[in-house]
Amino acid sequence: MAEGLADANVSDVVRVGSQRLIGEILNMTGDTASIQVYEETSGLGPGAAVVTTGMPMSVELGPGMLDNIYDGIQRPLPEMRALTGDCITRGTDVPALNREKTWEFVPVAKKGDKVGPGDVLGTVQETSAILHKIMVPYGVQGEVTWVIKQGTYTVDETVAKIKTDKGEKALTMVQRWPVRIQRPYTRKFVPARPMNSGQRIIDTLFPIAKGGTAAVPGPFGSGKTVVQHQLAKWSDVDIVVYIGCGERGNEMTDVLMEFPELKDPRNGEPLMKRTVLIANTSDMPVAAREASIYTGITIAEYFRDMGYDVAVLADSTSRWAEALREMSGRLEEMPGEEGYPAYLASRLAQFYERAGVVQCLGAEERKGSVTAIGAVSPPGGDISEPVSQATMRIVKVFWALDSSLAYARHFPAINWLTSYSLYLDTLAPWYTEQFGEKYMQNREKAMHILQEESELQEIVRLVGQDSLSPSDRLTMETAKMIREDFLQQNAFVDEDAYSAYAKQFRLLDMVLEYDTACREALERHADMEALFAIDAREKIGRAKMADAKTFGADYDAIIAEMKQQIEDVAAGGEEE
Repeated sequence: MAEGLADANVSDVVRVGSQRLIGEILNMTGDTASIQVYEETSGLGPGAAVVTTGMPMSVELGPGMLDNIYDGIQRPLPEMRALTGDCITRGTDVPALNREKTWEFVPVAKKGDKVGPGDVLGTVQETSAILHKIMVPYGVQGEVTWVIKQGTYTVDETVAKIKTDKGEKALTMVQRWPVRIQRPYTRKFVPARPMNSGQRIIDTLFPIAKGGTAAVPGPFGSGKTVVQHQLAKWSDVDIVVYIGCGERGNEMTDVLMEFPELKDPRNGEPLMKRTVLIANTSDMPVAAREASIYTGITIAEYFRDMGYDVAVLADSTSRWAEALREMSGRLEEMPGEEGYPAYLASRLAQFYERAGVVQCLGAEERKGSVTAIGAVSPPGGDISEPVSQATMRIVKVFWALDSSLAYARHFPAINWLTSYSLYLDTLAPWYTEQFGEKYMQNREKAMHILQEESELQEIVRLVGQDSLSPSDRLTMETAKMIREDFLQQNAFVDEDAYSAYAKQFRLLDMVLEYDTACREALERHADMEALFAIDAREKIGRAKMADAKTFGADYDAIIAEMKQQIEDVAAGGEEE
């Protein structure tokens, strides 16, 4: 609590004590404010000075964010480490964007141009993968009176001047934006293109659209972090913002150690060249953990406004919600279910609703998207708890991780019976246009077979597999092939870690063609055991490890060989 802050406002950032610790005003009664400090507060006592900055919690947006690691309130961790060592001291204040580094600025706007929010003044080649567009900030509109010539400059140097109704405005490469306020856009569209993750169970069975929302719930050890790593590495988006909000330190360490070593499969450059990491582990102050998710989505919206496709991966929203619960308890607010604040669902919605496909501000026609994917860590894997239930009401894709699949070494451990995607109807035209009607037909058939297998397993447990009809035994065998030869995927084998859409289509089609051909052979009294033992079965199982470049020819050869072998078995059955 701090008194004498009559001029301050709720959400203002303040500096506390002689070390000038960063804090935020959560509520006010008269001139008394309740402040949540983002750093360790031991040693603070009555009489400590509190100074308001007069600004809400904001982030700096400009060149230098990519290939960087921030904490929850956008302090650059590598620079802080260089300044203070491995143990960062309290009160360390380092600008989010390096003020000494220079960037090659190429002007786009010219003197006399009429510009408004979102119009591009110039560009900076921030990394080899991303061209950074320096845009007119929101709220600035007028005529360009001066633009700096092409050259290398720091982010603080003036690059353009604009004559506005309120006088001349000097602009630099840096913008500031309050993290809890959504960045504006011209128009929002229905997401209609899938985000290709290279993960077969996601792309084929439960796809997510670019600009969509998804949740990955699951108990400890079921593979949430690996799924998010795969999405970060392989998704066909331009930029990835990975938010480690409250996960264990060792998990975040793995991310920080692994990501700089990963290569971008699209251009062979380091993946960090198009990645922003936000590291906020479970031992850091709860207020910073709560702010980290907004910091990440704001950075993502900024790149979206340049016309890029951005993926935001939050790991995990459960830890963020626990920070929200702890802060709510300290403010003595009325608790809701399981102690979470009553506004938990609305806060989650505020995060996920900032995803979408939009027409960006500015005269230039630009479309950008933000795809929000949050991991959920329900205690004991019980998705009936409030965070999981609130998330399910908001997101349109639900990839439910199953501990029993993880224990059986089936990864990704996404349960195909409890997961769903509500984007299938809007994405179906794209799949049909790219691969024909058979792509969605195969998906429907595969889902039907997997559901049938679930029902048949109940019968098998009661009376044994021998009691099943040949047709039902074939269903069980086909479902096993779908699970083992298609859905199961090894993230640590290069040939299997990523599957393009064309390869996914052919892999599933091989299994379903086998099913169709076997059913026709069974009608001709073919020997069922002989059908299951044909040589082509093994080739179908190994196909997912085949090189993507030669896979088309391999597919045609396997299909032809399989049909011939099944025909031979069927012909033998007819003779008998």
